[in-house]
Amino acid sequence: MTVVKPPPSSSATSTLSHRQHHILNSITHLHCSSKLFNSTTTRNINILRTEATTNSSTSISTTTATTPSQRKTNSDDILLNLLRQRKTEDAWIAYTQSPHLPNPTCLSRLICQLSYQNTPSALTRAQSIIRRLRHERQLHRLDSNSLGLLAVSAAKSGDTLYANSILKSMLRSGYLPHVKAWSAVVSRLAASGDDGPKEAVKLFSQVTRTIRRFSEPDLVMNSRPDTAAYNAVLNACANLGWTDKFRQLFDEMPESECEPDVLTYNVMIKLCARIERKDLLVFVLERILEKQIPLCMTTLQSLVASYIGFGDLDTAEKIVQAMREGRLDLCRILRDANLQELEKENDNDNEVFEKLLPNMNYPSDYEPPLLQKVFVPNTRMYTTLMKGYMKAGRIKDTLRMLEAMRNQEDSSSQPDHVSYTTVVSALVNVGSMEKARQVLTEMTRSGIQANRVTYNILLKGYCQQLQLDNARETIKEMINAGIEPDAVSYNTLIDGCILIDDCAGALEFFNEMRAKGIAPTKISYTTLMKAFSVSGQPKLAHDVFNEMEKDPRVKVDLVAWNMMIEAYSRAGMLDPAKELVDKMKRKGVYPDVATYGSLASCIALARKPGEALLLWNEIKERCGLVTSDETQVLKSSSKVPVLKPDEGLLDTLADICVRAAFFKKALEIVAFMEELGIAPNKTKYTRIYVEMHSRMFTSKHASRARQDRRVERKRAAEAFKFWLGLPNSYYGSEWRLEGEGVEDDEYAI
Repeated sequence: MTVVKPPPSSSATSTLSHRQHHILNSITHLHCSSKLFNSTTTRNINILRTEATTNSSTSISTTTATTPSQRKTNSDDILLNLLRQRKTEDAWIAYTQSPHLPNPTCLSRLICQLSYQNTPSALTRAQSIIRRLRHERQLHRLDSNSLGLLAVSAAKSGDTLYANSILKSMLRSGYLPHVKAWSAVVSRLAASGDDGPKEAVKLFSQVTRTIRRFSEPDLVMNSRPDTAAYNAVLNACANLGWTDKFRQLFDEMPESECEPDVLTYNVMIKLCARIERKDLLVFVLERILEKQIPLCMTTLQSLVASYIGFGDLDTAEKIVQAMREGRLDLCRILRDANLQELEKENDNDNEVFEKLLPNMNYPSDYEPPLLQKVFVPNTRMYTTLMKGYMKAGRIKDTLRMLEAMRNQEDSSSQPDHVSYTTVVSALVNVGSMEKARQVLTEMTRSGIQANRVTYNILLKGYCQQLQLDNARETIKEMINAGIEPDAVSYNTLIDGCILIDDCAGALEFFNEMRAKGIAPTKISYTTLMKAFSVSGQPKLAHDVFNEMEKDPRVKVDLVAWNMMIEAYSRAGMLDPAKELVDKMKRKGVYPDVATYGSLASCIALARKPGEALLLWNEIKERCGLVTSDETQVLKSSSKVPVLKPDEGLLDTLADICVRAAFFKKALEIVAFMEELGIAPNKTKYTRIYVEMHSRMFTSKHASRARQDRRVERKRAAEAFKFWLGLPNSYYGSEWRLEGEGVEDDEYAI
């Protein structure tokens, strides 16, 4: 690996002794080859550099009072003194006013203190320093601590892409961040959307792979993964439903001297829920108790939430009731409640879980373990059950639960802001905005402050009810309560403007959001694109799309591409829509059913049926209906997902083909629809045929050459009529329309 080193200043170089050069070069080489910035190494390097600089300074004899080197030292001393006094704002001003680049200690410390502030402005300042150093090829001036803290700060602020890029850049350069830094980024990535969980697994693998390259454990002691790091990456696997990878990482934990804790098994509960294995939940609980790992309320709450996710409210209620009664035999209760699930022959992932949960294979007379102590339901547990009622549409039970919680003597079981917000959400879902407002008033009267989530739910309700004036008043109420709207607030308002066809209002809210320093999210961009798409302004939608591509904080995903393609399709602009599809393919994003559906609609609107044939051929390849060499390549590529068209797409294509008299292709499409279990709309196709093609091939004056060219089309037309059930040559019957006869030989094949 080639390491770029900063060129030494000429004055210092001329006065350094040969021994000092040798020491500095040796230390720099060792430092750059391992790039392990532990505190001891950094301190030794700084001491040697200080000694060398001091010795060189004493050998310089000048006649002036101050040299450029001395002025540089003075300004660095001033900056370092401000940083030591924790005057970060003054230090930043001193940095911006400095005519030269500060020394490594000042730069690293300034990055650290800006990262500790954990504010958008501080993060922006730290990023500007990184950009400057990268531009001047001086990134090696920063130590791993400062880069790691910057990555954590970026992750906390929601900029996980930047945080991930910082850590990957460090690893490529040979730096090993502290485990607390890189595991925090893994944790944030695991919980984020898009490809976040996949990136979390990649980052974890990249760090651990780098660690294994070092033979001396002491060198990587501070970077080795701990249990928290494994829990973070296991959470990513659970979110992705990757059972094999989950087991592989779980098996690696002992090698890294990490023991699974209760959080590890809580994540395993999530994995079981994600892959729809309700039968495994009780085994996870039993395994925790069997290993004598201290149980926590989060585990029980996760179980309740999982059963609610499966739609099994009865079992969720049994867990809560057993806790209220102080029972310890919860495992037995769960076994009895889910006896049918346990008896099912489920071979999916059994091999994986038999290693994770060996108690799955215990004999039937095995007595499940008891809880270590009595757990009493708390506010969070009751609220989880309340969310189950809300999900099932049981509004009365939701309200009764809130009232029961308010009557609890134990303060740990009384409703909090999450409980009230759940009730508000339940009422908003059924359109009872007035009652939702009453709950908010009751919440305030109880001394519980509504938070941003509560107000955002109210905003969503008002926008769904097309009450934008009330939504604007709610925004003002939020601000008066000291709660600043966030991206979710503005996304909701933008979507509300779309519902009332107020494109200008949507743009106004988008600009207001950016003016307040709130970073637009992926939903912000796509929602605004939708506003311009619905209003028939595809070029403005494309401008928003271009802004989204330039924003490093968001990723242009398939939803954004489809929104842009739909904007052109609504306007019947086929060429730009096709160009976008080609562009997205080049970027490795493959069209899905929605993409092809928009293209098909655009083809119908633009009246270019020939394009429908090309589109149908592409769809056939993606569905595996053709066996060309290109198709085999597509099949062998794991990146290209198999397409499963829906009724809307196939019906649109069939409609185009019938109107254009492409009966052979129309028959292919409707046959494929029937294979997929989709019933084609024969009534519609019959009407189209009668209205547009009933007089086909009726001319008695066509030339023989023209009649010969019609043979294949006539065959296809007769076959299509046969499929519709109209009179045709296959029946040997005569079909008359409005009293006009048609010669039998015109349909002869």
